[in-house]
Amino acid sequence: MIIPVSSGGSGVPRAAANMDMKLGTFTEFSPDVALSVHALMLQARVFEERLIAMYKQGDGYFWVGGPGEEAFNIPLGLLVNKGQGLDHDFLHLHYRSAATLLAMGADPVDSLRQMKNTATDPYSRGRNFVGHASIRKWNVAPISSPIEVQFSIAIGTAEAQRKTKSKGITIVQGGDAGTAEGDFSTCLVWSSRKGSELPILILVANNKYGISTPYEGQHGEVCISDRGKAFKIRGATIDGNDPEVSWAAIGAAMHYVRTERKPFLLEAMVSRLHGHSSASGANFVKNEIDCIARFEHKLEERGLLTRAQMNEMRAHFTAELLEASKRVRKEPQPLPETIWDYVYADKNRREVN
Repeated sequence: MIIPVSSGGSGVPRAAANMDMKLGTFTEFSPDVALSVHALMLQARVFEERLIAMYKQGDGYFWVGGPGEEAFNIPLGLLVNKGQGLDHDFLHLHYRSAATLLAMGADPVDSLRQMKNTATDPYSRGRNFVGHASIRKWNVAPISSPIEVQFSIAIGTAEAQRKTKSKGITIVQGGDAGTAEGDFSTCLVWSSRKGSELPILILVANNKYGISTPYEGQHGEVCISDRGKAFKIRGATIDGNDPEVSWAAIGAAMHYVRTERKPFLLEAMVSRLHGHSSASGANFVKNEIDCIARFEHKLEERGLLTRAQMNEMRAHFTAELLEASKRVRKEPQPLPETIWDYVYADKNRREVN
């Protein structure tokens, strides 16, 4: 098996790729990083497929996730300055961010527990459906079901980092359809006030759809990143289906926010390979770019992996998560008398990660 490289204290893998800090330019991954990123992308995809299978087998009530966004979300998770407190990065993510958490070191089995609504689910103790993580020790704010509210919430942690002159930045991510919400505009306004700019990286994963409405009929602008221009916020739109492009752009955008202490708006064009959620069937969509298939073609061309090796890796991850899902089925459900636990901030607080 190919084992992903571990992250250093800054959240950047030790075998980092060479990266030009100019946005939009990149160099090839080193072989070690290419193999590590691919392994994480593949594990994230198989993990989502297992969640979909659990939903269809009756082991969950709803599925929503991010298959097709791995080429962007894995680099994001590897480049985050992971830790607790204002000197580390705060993350306000959305329900398609499982690959980011996986790259940060989250155990995928915990998301299987959330899908099954077991009492052992560390994120909500069985009280929320899948894709709604909250990890205090890594500054991962609770992921919500209402779309885009994280863009107004993220202002708070960015303001705290500005006022305390801490080293961390705030990272907030959502989808293209949600940028029509007022919370997104609120984030642009508050992060760009002259003399009080906020150290916030604003990420939009544009999969070209709302729940069922196509991007083309809903947006007047050419690129969502262009909307930052009115607020003098620097921005860029990239091919989020290419992990090397994503790594370079995320790294450069983070560097800008960390050093300039100003906002940056980065839009990544990604795919939606299983529709919006289980509400639309969660079936595979054939006419979308598959970032993993495309990256695997590159790895074959570079002589880093053979098709047989990649098939072996997929089979390993599939078997591993299948066995984990069987174990999770046997784990206890929350007891009725615990219904009021974890509702109020001053109760059970020490037990939550």
